[in-house]
Amino acid sequence: MKQIERFHEVLKTRKPIIAMAHLLPLPGSPLYDHGLGIDGIREAVLRDVDALQEGGVDAIMFGNEGDRPYLTRATAESLAAMTSVVAQVRPRVEVPFGVNYLWDPVASVAVAHATGAQFVREVFTGVYDSDMGIWAPDAAGAVRLRTALQETTLLFYNVNAEFASPMGIRSNASRAESAVFSSLADAVCVSGPMTGQTVDTSVLQEVKEVMPDVPVIANTGVRLDNVEQILKIADAVIIGTSLKVDGNTWNPVDPDRVHQFMNRVWDVRGDG
Repeated sequence: MKQIERFHEVLKTRKPIIAMAHLLPLPGSPLYDHGLGIDGIREAVLRDVDALQEGGVDAIMFGNEGDRPYLTRATAESLAAMTSVVAQVRPRVEVPFGVNYLWDPVASVAVAHATGAQFVREVFTGVYDSDMGIWAPDAAGAVRLRTALQETTLLFYNVNAEFASPMGIRSNASRAESAVFSSLADAVCVSGPMTGQTVDTSVLQEVKEVMPDVPVIANTGVRLDNVEQILKIADAVIIGTSLKVDGNTWNPVDPDRVHQFMNRVWDVRGDG
């Protein structure tokens, strides 16, 4: 089965909209709210999940976006907390879902296994000059862990990471093609320079042209005013910031924004 066919089988639609359910800062993070605690984190993400599903998104991805400054290796306390929250929320999730522990691909695969997630997004390959220091993720460790756990979780490789610049001169298309060939990526994500910033559609097009049978996902900066243009190229989008109150990453999900966005998507896809 081609990778794009497997992707459609798991996500259950063509051109799926994967919406972010951002967790509030977890234990150990500088911004963790001890008064709110784990129960407060769970209740906040439940409200977001309900708003996203009622608005009609195709899939949800849980991420520890609040854990600034980000780690390149998970801590025991944050990994346990994220797993606990996602597992408790899972019974309410009615669409395919994935996880992303920023920025640790091995930890992300572990959370996926423990919670039953169908996909993982992370930076798996490359070496980066990043806000987190010199960053060299462990694709081999993550893929081997998936195999050892006998998992079929799809792995989405972000090949031009936010908050970072790649060390080297390969093009985004070359890095994407190599991630599939040498590191077994199931899909490739193309990002803007930061969370919420628009992906360069020329880069998106370049990557898609070299990999027509591999899912290519627009990973950041998708909005009501550009989703039609992006879906002409991308096989899916991941969206977070523009579905939040006032378009602010750190705010709760805005149900009205979700409804407006999905109505536009249904028109574009012709299934509205």
